[in-house]
Amino acid sequence: MSFKFEKLIIWQKSMDFGEDINTIIKEFPKHEMHNLSSQLLRASDSVALNISEGSIEQSNAEFNRFLGYSVRSLAEVVTCLYKAKRRNYINDTVFDKLYKDSFDEYDYCI
Repeated sequence: MSFKFEKLIIWQKSMDFGEDINTIIKEFPKHEMHNLSSQLLRASDSVALNISEGSIEQSNAEFNRFLGYSVRSLAEVVTCLYKAKRRNYINDTVFDKLYKDSFDEYDYCI
């Protein structure tokens, strides 16, 4: 037995993406714990949460609306990643990988 969203590749990828974000924020300075770290984690988790919520007994239009929420959360993640890069919390390699992952998720959502 499983929920419909568990079979969705986009949900599976967004779950992995959220864990990748969770890993990198552990290296952020402590003073960012309630600021950028928290915002980045909440936004990345929101991607998977909206996909799962929108998939449960919703019409296609309703599901698409929740995918739109996921895309907005991805935009927030990308902005946070830029902030983290500018503040030297992540290097170019980490930024480039997560940026690509964000864009790949965006492609699945649209």
